[in-house]
Amino acid sequence: MRKLILCSFLVILFTGMYQEKGLAQNQPKPKTSIWKGYERLEFPFEGMIAFLVKPAKPLPGNPWIWKAMFFDWHYEMDSILLSEGFHVAYVDAVDMFGSPRAVGIWDRFYDFLRSQYHLNEKVSLEGVSRGGLYVYSWAKKHPERVNAIYGEAPVCDFKSWPGGFGKGVGSKADWDLLKKEFGFKSDEEAKAYADLAYDHLDKLATAKVPLIHMIGLEDKVVPPDENTSILFERYARLGGPAMLVPCTLGKQDLMGHHFPIETPRIAANFIICSTILPKPILDPTVFHELRSGLRNSLIRFERDRKGRVAFLGGSITWGGGWRDSICNYLKKRFPSTEFEFINAGVPSMGSTPAAFRMEQDVLSHGPVDLLFEEAAVNDDTNEFPTVEQIRAMEGIVRHTLTNNPKADIVFMHFVDPGKIEMYRKGQVPLVIQNHERVAMHYQVPTINLAREVTERINADEFTWEKDFKDLHPSPFGQHIYFRSMKAFLDKAWSGSPAGEIATDHYLPAPLDNSNYGTGALIDIHQIKAAKGWTVDEKWQPKDGKGTRDNYTDVPMLVNEGNSGILKYRFTGNAVGIAVAAGPDAGIIEYSIDGGTWMKKDLFTVWSAGLHLPWFYTLGTALSVGKHEIQIRMASEKNAKSTGRACRIRYLYVNR
Repeated sequence: MRKLILCSFLVILFTGMYQEKGLAQNQPKPKTSIWKGYERLEFPFEGMIAFLVKPAKPLPGNPWIWKAMFFDWHYEMDSILLSEGFHVAYVDAVDMFGSPRAVGIWDRFYDFLRSQYHLNEKVSLEGVSRGGLYVYSWAKKHPERVNAIYGEAPVCDFKSWPGGFGKGVGSKADWDLLKKEFGFKSDEEAKAYADLAYDHLDKLATAKVPLIHMIGLEDKVVPPDENTSILFERYARLGGPAMLVPCTLGKQDLMGHHFPIETPRIAANFIICSTILPKPILDPTVFHELRSGLRNSLIRFERDRKGRVAFLGGSITWGGGWRDSICNYLKKRFPSTEFEFINAGVPSMGSTPAAFRMEQDVLSHGPVDLLFEEAAVNDDTNEFPTVEQIRAMEGIVRHTLTNNPKADIVFMHFVDPGKIEMYRKGQVPLVIQNHERVAMHYQVPTINLAREVTERINADEFTWEKDFKDLHPSPFGQHIYFRSMKAFLDKAWSGSPAGEIATDHYLPAPLDNSNYGTGALIDIHQIKAAKGWTVDEKWQPKDGKGTRDNYTDVPMLVNEGNSGILKYRFTGNAVGIAVAAGPDAGIIEYSIDGGTWMKKDLFTVWSAGLHLPWFYTLGTALSVGKHEIQIRMASEKNAKSTGRACRIRYLYVNR
């Protein structure tokens, strides 16, 4: 639920101030004047005079109060509301007495103000005397548009006034105008009218629209017993909230109908407390860690006018959206800079694949000036262990900085339902702890979008189900990501870099000496063929199941259940295979340096419908030097698999 403004002293700062975006077609330019110290716009509306008074500092959402009649009467409450950020509106639908024709004019005036001046969708209504007929006629038709109703000696039954058929004095001239307006042919027809202000209040009460009436107890023009008392009793019985304020002090003029408003602040507070406003949007920089900053890339882009920017990650990076927005942002911010953008996003890939793909997919293009890296979703969902995450993320950083010590790097922690659940429990997801450990060690900046999205959802800015929708964000979610990244870059690049010199990022001792800082992919053509293993130069699945880019119509080293041992000698401290793990994925057995044969089931939870790219690290923390790995197919298979296949796209080694 959006939070209510609960008291008059609450000050809300709003940076997206009130804007006029041009007048409606054929609408003359408003005349401006000063009303009680505030700018008043005056303009014709359907042949009537209309006003809009603007506050000096509008509240977020542009709240407003709508006066039904007597614009200049008892303006104290309006002045208080203006001083606290409310607009005041008025259209002079005089002598219509809240008739259906008046309600139609109000409908169109409401639409006009909303579209032309961007006022809030909900309004508070102010009905003085006969204005009560207007506000209740319109509010009962549109309870969803009403925050609150303020009535001051309001007419709730036109038989009382102007009819004068009760205790009140009435007004024959106004009664005749009313009958004409409503189309009544006789007094009896008018008396039989069954939609007075106090009739049919059920929808208004169900919506819990709060009412406040200021009345004079000796009012002989609009007697309270015939008006407010009846309406309040009926409203209360329907469960509607109402507040009555008798005004008994000061001079009572016009037979008690005109009286001083003793406490205009009470009415103003009532309106304020009943007004629903958007909460201030959370500051995205709260979820950013600048650490060593991004000044090197700023200097490179602004001074050298060249820039190579790489995006390394999984499907959330591969799919565009936020990535395309960042590219457009960079081109607009640095219009004279020649950019090269590298999309190294591959669906389903976490940090380990990224560490071993770095050389081929990123660094082969040349030194990177700015690298965006995301892996928090896939590292979690793919269940990479902590030690693997640390080694991989550290490897990405070290590989990048070894290639270009001045390269700026940003880690991004994207969101998924599991992370939202963890943050709501007051816990930091383990994968983010792991990635932050590497970021802190190397002073790499981070953008924690998982926590930001969680807190924005908790603050009712939007919902996961209707707005963000999925860990692969909707267009709305992609914009949330981009908005945060833009705020991050704006802050990191604030100020001119004049006089600054790009410096090498400090490369401390490794967290883990077995990190993947020298990871590389090995082309399968470098592997000596073995019995039962063949190279399919343009492998295509024959089962009609899905595939991924770079894992179909490409060379694959294939074994579909044959005997034979594949052998490969390498120098390094880690080795693994990148495979297409589809519906027929089998189980391999492998041995390193003649050691114990171990098994690895290649069938994943997603393999049934997709030939999924998957990286299996088979040996880590090996001694520095030469090694040999042997791979063969096991005789058994996963019960869910349709075969015993192994299709290797690459071997990978940390040299």
